[in-house]
Order: sequence, then C-alpha cells, then structure tokens
Amino acid sequence: MTAPLVGLRAVELSNALTGAQVGQVLADYGAEVTLVEPPGGSPLRRQSGFPMWSRGKQSIELDLKVPDDVTRARELVAASDVLIESWRPGVAVRLGLGYDEASAGNPRLVYASITGFPRTGPFAHAKGYEGLVMAKLGGYWVAQRAVPRPGPAFLASPACSFGASQNALQGILAALHEREHSGAGQRVFANMVLGVGSYDPWNWYTHMFASRYPDAYTPIANISEDGQPNSFMLYCLLVCQTSDGHWLQFSQVMPRLFKAMIEGLGLGWIWDDPRWKTAPHFEDPETRMAFWNLLLGTVKGMTLAEVQKAVDADQNVWAEIFRSGNQLLDHPQLVHDGQVIELDDAERGRVRQLGPFARLSATPASVTQGAPKLGQHSAPLGARGAPGRSGATPSTASAASATAAAGPPLAGITVLELGSFYAAAYGATMLTDLGARVYKVESLEGEPMRTLLPMPETGSAKVLQGKESIALDLRSPEGREIVLELARRSDLVLCTYRAGVADRLAVGVDDLMAVNPNLFYLEAPGYGIDGPCGSRPAFAPTIGAGTGMAMRNVGPVVGHGIAADVDEVRATSILLNTGNNISFVNCDGIAANGVATSLLLGLLARDRGAGGQRGLASMLNTVGQLLSEDMLEYDGRPAVPKADERLLGYGALYRLYETADGWAFLAAPGAHEWDAVAAALAGTVDLAADERFATAEARHTNDAALAEVLETAFRTRSAAAWERHLLALDVGCMEVSTESPESMMQNDAFGRAHGLVVDVVGPVYDEHPRLRSHSTFSRSTTTEQSGCTHGQHTDAILREIGYDGERIASLRAANVVA
Repeated sequence: MTAPLVGLRAVELSNALTGAQVGQVLADYGAEVTLVEPPGGSPLRRQSGFPMWSRGKQSIELDLKVPDDVTRARELVAASDVLIESWRPGVAVRLGLGYDEASAGNPRLVYASITGFPRTGPFAHAKGYEGLVMAKLGGYWVAQRAVPRPGPAFLASPACSFGASQNALQGILAALHEREHSGAGQRVFANMVLGVGSYDPWNWYTHMFASRYPDAYTPIANISEDGQPNSFMLYCLLVCQTSDGHWLQFSQVMPRLFKAMIEGLGLGWIWDDPRWKTAPHFEDPETRMAFWNLLLGTVKGMTLAEVQKAVDADQNVWAEIFRSGNQLLDHPQLVHDGQVIELDDAERGRVRQLGPFARLSATPASVTQGAPKLGQHSAPLGARGAPGRSGATPSTASAASATAAAGPPLAGITVLELGSFYAAAYGATMLTDLGARVYKVESLEGEPMRTLLPMPETGSAKVLQGKESIALDLRSPEGREIVLELARRSDLVLCTYRAGVADRLAVGVDDLMAVNPNLFYLEAPGYGIDGPCGSRPAFAPTIGAGTGMAMRNVGPVVGHGIAADVDEVRATSILLNTGNNISFVNCDGIAANGVATSLLLGLLARDRGAGGQRGLASMLNTVGQLLSEDMLEYDGRPAVPKADERLLGYGALYRLYETADGWAFLAAPGAHEWDAVAAALAGTVDLAADERFATAEARHTNDAALAEVLETAFRTRSAAAWERHLLALDVGCMEVSTESPESMMQNDAFGRAHGLVVDVVGPVYDEHPRLRSHSTFSRSTTTEQSGCTHGQHTDAILREIGYDGERIASLRAANVVA
C-alpha cells in the first residue's frame, strides 16, 4: 500500500497560495515535491499556513536572476514530471524557464501555469491578487449585505486561490492520465476567475434566463433590502441564536427535513393553524416576516442543550454551530475520520493540522514529514534519472509528440453517478468537460435541483452539463440490475448518498466492486460514511457554519454576545446569512472541486497499478482545505489576517476605497511595491515625503493614518480612472464591479474578451452561453456541453447495454424506468 503519486517528481516555482496548495496535494499523495524558494525564503513562510502548505516538501534556495541558479532549476525541471508556476504571462520565459524550453528538454513534462486573470484579454497582465479578482468580478459588491454600511464588503476566505489550485490539480492529474497512454506531457492552464466560476450552483442560468426573458422572470434575493424574507429557503436554512448565545445554522431544505425541524422545535401545532399550515411557503410578506420571527423566537427561548435534544431525537434534524478560527480541528466528525493529524516540524515543533482532503483505501496519502527548513535540500542533488519511471508501463515521448494535437484527456473514461444536488455531482460535471462520459442515475421523480427554483431546470442546468440521464427506480430489483450493468462498464463511481443509503439500496462499494473490481468508488457525503455526523443532512450553509467559513467572512461585524431580542437576532442573522450564503462562493461548489480532484487521483492510481479501491471526500474536509491558513495549531503561530470591523480589507494597502463615483480595490501589500504606489500617487499625495510611511515597519505602525490619507486621495478620481492609472504603472487596483460575477462572466467586454464563455446547444435553452472548462491544455481538447432533461438518455442507454424495445416498454409500464 503506497501513496498514488509515489515515484512522480514535481518542481514548485511559486510563492503564491495557488501554487503552494497544488504542491501540498501532490506531496500529500506521495510525489517528491521540490519547492524552489527565492533568497531569504518564500513570503509564504511568514504566514500561519506554511507548515501545512509545505509539509513533506523539499526546499531549495535559488536566485533565478543568477545564471548558475537558473541552470540548477532547469536541471530539476528536466528530471521532473510536473512543474507548477504562478507567474504572470511572460515571466517564466524571461527567466529562461518557459514551457517551450522546458518541454524541449523534457517532452513528458506536465507544466501547470496558474494566473489571476486569464492569459488572454484586457487584464491578462494584471497582478493576480485575490482581492483584485474579487473586485473586478463584482464579488465584493454582491456581498454588501454582509456589513451594516453602504457599499461593497471585503471577503476574507481565499475562494479565488483555492478554486484555481483545484482546477490546476485537475488539469495536472488529467494530463498525467493522458500521458500514461500518449507518453507525452503538455501545458495546463488555470486561473482564479474560472476557479470562482466553479462554485456557483445556479446563478449562471438564472441570470441568463432573466436576461433572455426579462418580462417573465426576475431573480430576487432571499432577503429584501428592507429586511423582508422573500424565499422559503430562509426558513429551511434558518440562522438563529439560542438563549445561551450560540449561533446555529439549520439544514432542512427537503420537505421531510423541514417537517422534522418543525416537529423537533415543538412547533408541530402549526399544521393545524390556518395561518401557518402552508409553511414554509407564504404569499403575504407580513406572514413571511411573522413566521421568521416565530422560528427565531422559538430557538431564542431554548438553550443549546435543548436544541441538541431535538437533534439527537431525529437524524433528519441538524444544526451546526458557527465555528471560527481553527475550531474545525475539534469537529467530532473529522476527529472520528482521523482527518486531523500532528507532525513534527523542524522549526515549529509539534503542529496539529488538517489532514489530506481525500481518503483512499488501497493507496492512502502519505504525510509523515513537516515543512522543510529554508534551503534544507540545496546541496547538489546528483543524478536524478528520467522522470516518470514508476507506474504502469512508462512510455517514451519526443518533442514532436509533445506538441501533437490530442483529444480530450479523459476520452474513454466512464463515470457512474449515484446521488443528487450539487456538492459532489458537479465534480463529475467537471470531468465531462475533460472528455469523461457520465451516467447520471436519477430517480423517477428526478434530480431535486430541477425543481428547487421557481423556474424549473434553472437550478439543475449547470450541474447536469455533459451528462447522460437515465431515470429509474433503484429500489426495484430491475432498477438495481441496470445499475450493476452500468457499473460493469464504468471506471469511476461517484456516490453522494448519506451514510447507509447506498448499502440499503444494494449499490454500495461492495455491491458494485463485486461486478467490477477495477472500479474507483468515491463516496462524497457532507460529513462522512459513519461516525457522529455521517447520517446527517448537509447543505452548503451548514458546512459553511461548521467549518468557520461564515465567521471568516463576517466575524468582525458579528457581535459575540447574547442578542437582546428577536429584532437583534434577525439583524445579525442577515449578516451571517450573507457571509455564509454568498451566491457565487458556495460550499457546494468548493466541495465539488474536491470531488473532481479525488476522482482523478483514484483514476491515476489505477493507471499506475493500484487497481480498484474505495475513496472518501467530504464537504467538511474540503471546505476546511480552503480555510487552511486557519487550520493549524502550534506554538508561536503567526496571526491569521482578519478584516477590519467595516469589512474594507486587511490594511491600508490591501482594501476597498470609495472613489469619486464608486469603489476601487487597492492591492499592493508587498514592501517591494511601496515605491511604485508612492510614485503612482505622487500627483495626488506626497507619500514619499511622509516620515510616518518611510519604512515597512512605520507603515504597519501607522496603518490607520495611511488609510486616511489614501481615502482622501481615492476620492479625487473615479474608480475607472484609478484602475487605468494604477494598472498602467503596474500597481494592483481594480474598479469594484457593481454587476454580479455571473453577469460579468457572460458579458462580452469581460467574459468573452477573456475567453471564459463557449456557446452550446441543449434541450432546455437551445443555443446559450456556458462557462468553459475550468482547466485547459496546450494539446488536449475540452468538450463543453449543455445540460440534459430528466431521463433524456434512458432508452439509448438501455439499448446500449442490451435491452430491446419490448423490454424497455415493459420496464416503463412497470414504472421501473422513465
């Protein structure tokens, strides 16, 4: 039993979180990862998450401005399987480490490039700071309800970076799989903008539909601007406070779950009350507000222990406590699953931290060493031999084959998907973009997301892209036999049922591997497959609360005391709702990225001789990986940056500023960027002459004063003017878009100009735009497709596996298929 990537070598040429997390995952699963650090060390060393991001890696200190050190870096690359770089376009070439040169000497190399904005388009050369991407996409504007002041709100969770790192990993693993057959490497592209695009479950299609038919459909927020509830989801995903001061997030989206919560809270009498009996659906705004107050008041009259009794009495009732910081490390489910680990660190002693995000039964992760000391492995490495020597049958490659066109990297791979909703299922969707075929097994009633929103199919269109839908009754012997036959023809299985459901339906891992021992069977629940929370319902908000993501975003503006009355509870719940349910940064999408990466890890392990095995990837752990900077515990840990109480940013040089006509985001936190900032603002304010800001230490001490000076300066021009002026001088600054991310990505000036959009034709929306594949390649193609209707492919799939027309008709008559 060895880790799936043992024998592979990677070189990490990145000082950014994006590259660090790619290297972390590769190292966690057995690859030999060499971190090339600049003189003095990577700036990430000064951040609290470094021991986790760099565990198990080697460190070499090189100055890539020195020819001899560049030569050493080239030697490393020539003997490696993977290179990770996060420079802006053109930098690698200027340093002599560009793709063309690297692949010429190593045609098997998989070369991953991660940028902030796409490599083509008007912002291709802008700095790749998280805040700049969020500002330009409109993310901060959409989050404005997270703070009780006018204007956009800064979000502290690094969603852009994590999405880009996961997309890069997916591209790397897919390219390594393709290399097992072609023998040739290629370049992988990922960026933060597309990384964010993977999180949103349905806003893309609701925006598109509303734009196409403005008189027929108008999307509205769950809570109106004057604080009125607009959607039943506000009750199903109730945010409330107990009498002893604990904030809770319920998770009761399905009708049976909502009914269980009402009964558990002692409100079962409402079903006999004419005013409430239609709950959670009410037409009258006054009734909607009264019902919200009823729920909030009921919980406010209960202690946490009393709520816990209701939770313990029924597995369909579930509420998460809003955690913060590294409290996730004590979550009973992670502790039960052994996903909290301790490592001895050479410089920091014992470090408690979150373990690898996916658990593989036959080829488990191998995390045995802490982060390296700076330059610990800088001694001459000696002869390293050719890369990629382990695994299945090594292939040879020439420079010509490395540049030859190829089909999709996952061509010929089939996925069997058992489950519903978005959190895991979109992970399989991402694989369809890379060429995989996905059998989507739906119930006779259909995927619940199809009817979750008022306009049918808008909720499900994105998660069903590229899939083939077969609708059947899995509880029937005939339906189960169909699934077993599909399993025989599949390579990967994705199961998203709560603990115990797959086994009860006889489609669990043992059932399916009995007919196909070579399957990689990934279970992707919210919490786990057993243990204290394995059978609990998990939706995006409960995971956001339980991991600490909500408090990471809005903690500075949320009071920590006991609310005086229901009005105060309601006001704070709006802040928490916003911080926890930001439409375009959804925990479902975060988890789906982990699922896609996990499926590809299992596939590559099989390529390299592991055979079939079982995998587990939970929403809880994957969202924890996004919050990795918080997820450590050790003596002397540096403080994790926190936003100010107005949610403007981290400090004067990384924050939102109001301008003459809107808002802009300034991102110049590095000491090396100060001179450029001072020079760029010289016509407005003389920063260089102000002794309060003469050194990095002085600027830190006088940060509030610097912010006041910059606030005055930024009000002298429009946001667009500041963006043009500062970007031209290579200072990070973006106008804060007042459009939503899905609107920005679909418009021509941004979305199409950056190559984010492709046009497809489907059975629901005819010709329409959709987001392109989240990772792309220099040689392999991608296969972006539309969604499907319920059971659209039932007959075709049945015929393919040997059922004739008469038998299909009898199954339909017996209500086995639809």
